[in-house]
Amino acid sequence: MIKLFASDLDGTLFNMLHETDGGILRRLRRAIEAGRHVALASGRCVRRPADLGFADLPIESVGANGAHIVGSGGEVLRHVTIDPAVIEELLTGFPEVCVSCVGRDHTYVRGTREAHAAGYLMPRGLKGIVLRYRMSRSAPTDEERFDCTDADVLAQDVCKLNFRVSDPGERRELEAFVAEHADAVVNASFDGDLFELTDARVDKGEAVAWLARELGLGEDEVAVYGDGGNDLAMLERFDHAYATSNGSDAAKCAAGNVIGSCALHAVPRHMLATVRREGPLR
Repeated sequence: MIKLFASDLDGTLFNMLHETDGGILRRLRRAIEAGRHVALASGRCVRRPADLGFADLPIESVGANGAHIVGSGGEVLRHVTIDPAVIEELLTGFPEVCVSCVGRDHTYVRGTREAHAAGYLMPRGLKGIVLRYRMSRSAPTDEERFDCTDADVLAQDVCKLNFRVSDPGERRELEAFVAEHADAVVNASFDGDLFELTDARVDKGEAVAWLARELGLGEDEVAVYGDGGNDLAMLERFDHAYATSNGSDAAKCAAGNVIGSCALHAVPRHMLATVRREGPLR
């Protein structure tokens, strides 16, 4: 019986506008009322799910590709930091890169808000267009601190580094840096242009399994959902794994099961169908 549903956000649980809506929220609430746990498993550091449109739903969050885990009551359950020496070496060696450094309570950006928006948040195609539109309508949040110095960053407990580079030569240098420090950091990116570095021991699959143990559950009681590169470890680890039809070929192969599109609420529909088939836990 499935007791924990863990889902990626963009391209998976969210709709095509990368948002929640009434249909998503109603289905999640019904699953929770039937005794299930619902966890967000995202590359984003989701400190407060309500900020992303999940209202008052008591859900867990496996954020920052597994490096930052928050309980349903908002408490930080785990925060796995990157070796500060590695962070300092990267910042010093690539001084022009706009790096977004995820701390326990805030995200510290070495660069302006505009550079940040033009960089790691901006994938190509429709997803990039939608995100640009949403950012143009949003105000800076208290979680984001811009124009930070290297010293500002190194004073924090940083669990994830995000950045995108357009220059092919600089990208090759950064890939070489990551390869040279493979014992300390791993790059699990949702697309090919973005760097998403966490401690080498961390990935979404390991983190969801950790959360399941914290909840007293076995891995056979977990269902996971994803669509892209940073979901592969999670989709490969669990027997009950599902990729959306709009997902990458790699995600579909890793999951072994393909459901409908995020545009049609495939993930919350599948969660609720599972609950109806298996019955309530309370």
